[in-house]
Amino acid sequence: MSVAKASDRRLPNPLAMRGLTSNTLILLAVVWVVGVANLSFFGNVLKTYGTTPAKLPALLSLMLAFGALNVLLAGLVAFGRATKLALIFFLLLSSLTAYFMDSFGVVINDEMLNNVVQTNPAEARDLINLRLFGYLLGLGVLPAWFVGRIPLVWRGWRIELIARLRLLALALIAIVGPVLLFGGFYASFVREHKPLRSYANPAYPLYSLVKYARGRLGSKADKTIQPIGLDARIPRADPHRELVILVVGETARADHFSLNGYGRETNPLLSQEPGVISFGDFHACGTSTAVSVPCMFSLQGSNGNAEGQESLLDVVKRAGVAVLWLDNNSDSKGVALRVPYQDYRSPEVNTVCDIECRDEGMLMPLQAYIDSHPQGDILIVLHQMGNHGPAYYKRYPAAFERFKPTCQNNDLSQCTAQEIINAYDNALLYTDYFLAKTIELLKRNSDRFETALFYVSDHGESLGEGGTWLHGLPRAIAPRAQLHVPALMWFGGHHHEVDVAALRAKRNAPYSHDHLFHTVLGFFEIETAIYRPELDILTDARKGDW
Repeated sequence: MSVAKASDRRLPNPLAMRGLTSNTLILLAVVWVVGVANLSFFGNVLKTYGTTPAKLPALLSLMLAFGALNVLLAGLVAFGRATKLALIFFLLLSSLTAYFMDSFGVVINDEMLNNVVQTNPAEARDLINLRLFGYLLGLGVLPAWFVGRIPLVWRGWRIELIARLRLLALALIAIVGPVLLFGGFYASFVREHKPLRSYANPAYPLYSLVKYARGRLGSKADKTIQPIGLDARIPRADPHRELVILVVGETARADHFSLNGYGRETNPLLSQEPGVISFGDFHACGTSTAVSVPCMFSLQGSNGNAEGQESLLDVVKRAGVAVLWLDNNSDSKGVALRVPYQDYRSPEVNTVCDIECRDEGMLMPLQAYIDSHPQGDILIVLHQMGNHGPAYYKRYPAAFERFKPTCQNNDLSQCTAQEIINAYDNALLYTDYFLAKTIELLKRNSDRFETALFYVSDHGESLGEGGTWLHGLPRAIAPRAQLHVPALMWFGGHHHEVDVAALRAKRNAPYSHDHLFHTVLGFFEIETAIYRPELDILTDARKGDW
């Protein structure tokens, strides 16, 4: 009589013998996602509506309807052989979305997806930490592993299709029923509190993914670039050469500039420059680099789409100005495609690098570039790394760590609010130094040029106010910290066209990125039909006519 092997004596796994139906697996996945990956969604709902006993039935109905919505979404795609693949994607996406919403208070919309696509490896590394891996592993990978391992019971196409239609019908009833019972609550939810929908995980990220893909496909279908300002010219009667340096800042917020009244001295060098004019009410047209930078240089401004049309740089170049873009950030987001461009994020190019390449390195070749243009006007654009987060401590050399202690971690949850602010403000000190060095360069050339500096940040930054960090929230719901940006100008002593005193009197007037296009045209006195003097900051402070 043969002896049974040890492996034959193991008790059978009941689940392995019976398996689960795809409908049951969908329900389990949805319960998991709704229960553990939507803390931000339900947290914001409770913050908005409160937890009074009168609100409790409506709030419970919202939980039911929200779960049913996720069942509906999963049930439409997770069928047959696609069931496990769809649910694994569902779980992994939910875990990543939950991490960014819970950790930074951001939402995953189409603009944020555009930021993700355009993020360079260095920026991506700053977002990787143990907390991210914990979310991905605990909320995504482990339940996805369970989904992949569990056997599914297939009962034939007819039975499976009928069962799925019943599930979808029940999900619809679970959505419609609460809406009918609590109509006033849902009317408020849909009409008055639209931002809450942005936190629905993974429904809103999936919607955003589809919206982003449609936008990308549409933009690729028509690659023609519409020319603008074909009549742009500089009057022959203008006897002066212009040298303008336009600094595009990164993630700086206006209320942390001491030039604007911040209690800390974050602009010690600029405050000693009598010619510096800081504009106290300047606002960005977006909350991310991918949106703001194209918008800043677009004729359309915040009211249109910058894609498919030439930028400010094309118009300035057409008028005869020598244009150069140096970049220590990700890239120009398409703005500088048709002008000379140099990436300064590499030690092979940037001579000022330690743990990362510094903005100051972009200044090193500029005198030689200026000297190589003995005639005509010059526009130089410097795109900073600035205060790009969350690793603020990397954004400045050690000599600028004045405010201590600092957050030395890219997982902001590991630091106190003051440590984060200290690191952020130290990075602003370095921007102050960088801008002061830029002014020194312009001063050295003021005997040959009418020189000017124009600095403006692309967007601001949330530093924990209201549980929100970083940037990228939709403009409609973005806090002031993400939109109120620092902007300043400086003019050399031989600049004959601008009444600095008159301009300083307007420093608290409301301005925005929409003014940049026409102000730069004004700097160079470029004549073109597309120029709008009402959007030129210099209009009322210009001496004489041109």
